[in-house]
Amino acid sequence: MQLTRSPLFRPRHPRPLRLGGQNYDLATRALVMGVLNRTTDSFFDHGEYFELDRFFARAEQLVKDGADMLDVGGVKAGPGPEVTEAEELDRVVPAIASLHERFEVPLSVDTWRASVAAASFAAGAVLGNDISGFADPDYLAVAAAAGASVVATHIRLSPRVPDPEPHYDDVVAEVERFLTERAERALACGIPPERVILDAGLDLGKTAAQSLRLLQQSSRLASLGYPLLLSASNKTFLGVLLDLGIGERAEASLAAAAIGIAGGCRLVRVHDVARTCRVRDILAAIMESAPPPKSAAAYELETAPAPEVG
Repeated sequence: MQLTRSPLFRPRHPRPLRLGGQNYDLATRALVMGVLNRTTDSFFDHGEYFELDRFFARAEQLVKDGADMLDVGGVKAGPGPEVTEAEELDRVVPAIASLHERFEVPLSVDTWRASVAAASFAAGAVLGNDISGFADPDYLAVAAAAGASVVATHIRLSPRVPDPEPHYDDVVAEVERFLTERAERALACGIPPERVILDAGLDLGKTAAQSLRLLQQSSRLASLGYPLLLSASNKTFLGVLLDLGIGERAEASLAAAAIGIAGGCRLVRVHDVARTCRVRDILAAIMESAPPPKSAAAYELETAPAPEVG
């Protein structure tokens, strides 16, 4: 009897993650990262939290809902009006400094500019979430000097550049190679492995089918040995499945988080922190209580008919 073992709940355990001065054991419990946008044109909240009073109220709610960390961004990933370096600094750095004073959770800065990352690290951020794949040649050096952690994200072109017809011969293999090379680049710049995170970059230069394939293969990417970040919340590829508008993707986002966590993602970047934490917690309970998988031989022995006696 030939059996295939499901990768769900059995990904390779990543090494502990270090954020600032804190170590996190990610063997069975994923960290939930709450999205905080200081943008006027975010694809999801459309600038709802741009004003600082609403921004801080949102941050307080995310922490109350159970966010393990907060990710602050001042420029959206997709095409839109130019945001200068000075504008991004003005949007992000004072906000991070105030969050650092108000809350004890780790802070991440969502930027691909080394200058913004450096100022954010000085203001209290401990993670640089760079969706460009370290396109800025100074990014890794800045993070290393600050003792910060980094996210290496796969993207085909560049942030804010339309990529309507991306082609890959094998999207999983190409993303795997890209992320491996970026992780090695971070190590070469002096960032220790416990401070490196990988992100497949769903929707970043991928069709819906390509993003779905990468989500399905989370366990393969998690086996690279670094914590894997899933950023799927409310994204386009989820909407394509059932023709869902931006405001209709809550259930799809939770389903994606569940599949990602079960497949080995150990950080999930989301808008709905409260419900994602509940999904994470029930999955952690299941994974902690699940018995070790049986071998095919043991399964066959257990299910074989009892021998006849006499």
